[in-house]
Amino acid sequence: MRRLRPEGVLVNDDYHALLARREAMRLRDQLLAPASRGAAAHSASYASPGPRTAASAPGAYDGAADQELIVRNLGLVTPFDALIAHLYDAMFERHPYLRKLFPESMEFQRAHLGRAFWYLIENLDRPEQVDAFCTRLGRDHRKLGVLPVHYEVFKVALEEALQRYAGGRLGADVTDAWLRMVRFAAAGMVRGANEALAEPAYWTADVTRHERRGRDVAVLRVRPSAPYPYRPGQYATLQSPLLPLTWRPYSMAGAPGGDGELEFHIRRTGPDGVSDALVTDTGVGDTLRLGPAQGTTTLDGELTRDVLVVAGGTGWATAKALLEDFAARRPPGRSAHLFLGARSADDLYDAPALVRLESRCPWLRVVRVLDDGPGGSGGSGGSGHRSVVDAPARHGDFGGHVAYVSGPPAMVTATAWHLSALGLPPDLIRHDPVPDTSAPVHAR
Repeated sequence: MRRLRPEGVLVNDDYHALLARREAMRLRDQLLAPASRGAAAHSASYASPGPRTAASAPGAYDGAADQELIVRNLGLVTPFDALIAHLYDAMFERHPYLRKLFPESMEFQRAHLGRAFWYLIENLDRPEQVDAFCTRLGRDHRKLGVLPVHYEVFKVALEEALQRYAGGRLGADVTDAWLRMVRFAAAGMVRGANEALAEPAYWTADVTRHERRGRDVAVLRVRPSAPYPYRPGQYATLQSPLLPLTWRPYSMAGAPGGDGELEFHIRRTGPDGVSDALVTDTGVGDTLRLGPAQGTTTLDGELTRDVLVVAGGTGWATAKALLEDFAARRPPGRSAHLFLGARSADDLYDAPALVRLESRCPWLRVVRVLDDGPGGSGGSGGSGHRSVVDAPARHGDFGGHVAYVSGPPAMVTATAWHLSALGLPPDLIRHDPVPDTSAPVHAR
């Protein structure tokens, strides 16, 4: 839509985006300014697009001190729901054009930001880990049209929301700790975006196959318009043209193939969401968008341990990718053990592929765990209930293995807890971050 400003100058819908880009360039100039300009200049900046400066390096940030301040006063700003509502209200009131960067429903976005706050607070004493996480996140957020100036806008809105929600009871020292945390996170995100300038912000991909595997599951194959780099075990966010600006994560099923196509296993989790669109309203020839590959649930460079994989439902997609990668790189003598959980035999929607993998991999042992099978959790209702969560404990000692877990969030969390209780060190239990299963939102 084109319109006239009061002074008669013609503008269009890109006007505010142009202003944002100009503001981004102004911020970049500040980022490149010498440190001697003082703390005031630094407080509005995040990270240089080049090598890290001392101020932006993780080791220069005392996250533990800010963590202590924030945690001690969490009662004033939790639960985060109202705080986040105030934040977005403040941001959109000051900058209405930003609303078009977000989907119509903000429910998922609010829950996502709440989980991000918890992640930052819980890991702030490990700045290297937070920095790596935020760098990956910044690379991904390019697909949303996020610019460096938006982080400054976010910081200002957060400061206003903290004071509004806490009713002025939050001390300046606590507010400053929150703002330092956000600046540190934004530094990693800006750097991640700049380091990824040579790759697309997102890929378009044509659907080449769409197979329904039961009422609620579909297997999709897509062909990206350009080479799509990823490691087995990673995931991508997908967007359907039926739901613009709405992205949801799905794992690539299988290791990269010679044809360049990607396979996704999608379970429909509710009406009107992305999973519903992909399962019921997507067909061959449709075009989807893919965000950059994410996730760290990948095999180690040197396979020095046997592998344990525990998967439930469409978590089989991640398991399939990991096992194919293991088969291609397995050192002599190494083995793998897969526990695959499903409600019933009918829910083993990719059974032929699993059988083929078993037949060509004699070093692989597979245990299918069915909820409605003998001793399963769908059984008599007594204390003998069993599921894929506790299946490893019934089949041997996996203390020398490295474990990979994928599936529904509650199953992943419970399985990781059980494996820890069996004595497996936390650093040998690998899974991607899972949503807070108590959050009232569905990743549809």
